[in-house]
Amino acid sequence: MNLNLTSLDATIFGVYILGVLALGLYASRKGKQTKRDYFLAGDKLPWWMIGGSIIASNISSHHLVGAMGAAYSRGFVVIAMEWGAILMGFNALLWIFLPFYIRNGFYTIPEFLHKRFGTAARTTYAGLILLTYVFVEISAVLYLGALSLHSLLNIPVFASVLVLALLTGVYTISGGLRAVIWTEMLQLGVLVMGGIILTVATVKAAGGIESVLETSKDWELILPASDPDFPWTMYLGGALCISIFYCATNQFIVQRVLAAKNEWHARMGVIFGDYLKFLVPLIITVPALVAPKLIPHLDNPDLLFPTLVGTLLPSGLVGLVMAGLIAAVMSHLSGAINSCTTILTVDVFLPYFSKNATEAEAVRFGRISGGVIIVVGILCTGVLMSYSDKPIFIYLMNAYGLFTPGIATMFLLGILWKRTTQQGALTAGILTIPLSILIEFVFPQMPFFNRTGIVFWTCMAMCVLVSLVTKPKPEAELAGLIWNKESLSLLPEEREQQRGLKNPFIWWAIITAIVLYFYVRYA
Repeated sequence: MNLNLTSLDATIFGVYILGVLALGLYASRKGKQTKRDYFLAGDKLPWWMIGGSIIASNISSHHLVGAMGAAYSRGFVVIAMEWGAILMGFNALLWIFLPFYIRNGFYTIPEFLHKRFGTAARTTYAGLILLTYVFVEISAVLYLGALSLHSLLNIPVFASVLVLALLTGVYTISGGLRAVIWTEMLQLGVLVMGGIILTVATVKAAGGIESVLETSKDWELILPASDPDFPWTMYLGGALCISIFYCATNQFIVQRVLAAKNEWHARMGVIFGDYLKFLVPLIITVPALVAPKLIPHLDNPDLLFPTLVGTLLPSGLVGLVMAGLIAAVMSHLSGAINSCTTILTVDVFLPYFSKNATEAEAVRFGRISGGVIIVVGILCTGVLMSYSDKPIFIYLMNAYGLFTPGIATMFLLGILWKRTTQQGALTAGILTIPLSILIEFVFPQMPFFNRTGIVFWTCMAMCVLVSLVTKPKPEAELAGLIWNKESLSLLPEEREQQRGLKNPFIWWAIITAIVLYFYVRYA
């Protein structure tokens, strides 16, 4: 498909791109040249910016394009990973990890591992997470965004990759997390508006709300164990592991929480993110469920998004929805780049190469490393260009399963079991990739969620065994690092903020009940 944008579409699209660049560059001039300001926006984020930016950075082209394509071919079950994150990953962040991150004043997630286990665990995590960001986050987002631009405008895929990467890199490298957050809030609004427009147009063309209700008889969130992609057994470990990693121990997501004004804002921000996490996947999934009525035989499901845009939308709205796609790409990409630069600076450059670096030198290194990350991410898109067996969204989940079991093990046992030792944590971290590859080689037909679950529980078992035969840290060194019931409550000086309807628990209970209803109703 080659969609020729009208002058109105091109104007809307161009104004959006220029607006994001202008806002990002303006935000970059507002901050001070300090580490805390560049990497954590000066610890001044309110709850609504935290929740909004979490979802803006989370929802990207692999959702608008990848998840929509997967829902077209696999149905309603694709939403299970998104809503499952509300019940698993974000709950783990909210009720287990968040107090320790905030109260210890960390810049990065690896700092928790360093304080809990030592330098080797911190370095292992940093290495695993950087591989995940470059090979899974940055390259996949660039590829899917470029694929849609190529499909709609006939722009060469690699040229689109270059343009998207460079445009996003300009303000991200210049302004750090402050520029990322400011632009993400604009991008979230454009993304949601564009998604709603496409949803309404698709549902209307398919026959109205009755077409959606007709598909509901086939909605399933729990599939048989024999399903090749989403077996119910995924909830026994694979989905749990990936969700906890992505939402609770992932610098990319948690960095926004670390930048909160205080712990109340951090908690309310995560809960606000839960509501957005419920809404946005619906906007993405519903068009895909009714699309077979309009486009019954689409060879490449990942082209559903551009096909619907090119087929259904009139002049003007095409430009707005395309702006929504680019918003998704740029917000996710900027967050991933910023997370990489933070980890490279705080967990690699400062401890290993320049312990006495000034604030300005740390920020300068962050900017240089951001440029390097962008170049590497561009080069890695070639891996995805040759991937066509399944929708890219499923490939991404598969890729997460290679890296995440060891990471989830280190954090869960590290914070929940004081007997966990550095040697046990390192065993889990080192085992995760080779064990994942081994199982995939020996059992190539095994659903990746099952493989991830097996690796996760194996890492947990090995971590426990090794910890039991090695010397633990003295209890005095574990103060403030092990979960206890006090972790569920705000600090005394912040409890006044949660009276009445400001109590985070009330809003958490409402969204949790809504999600549980859907799981029970469509089990």
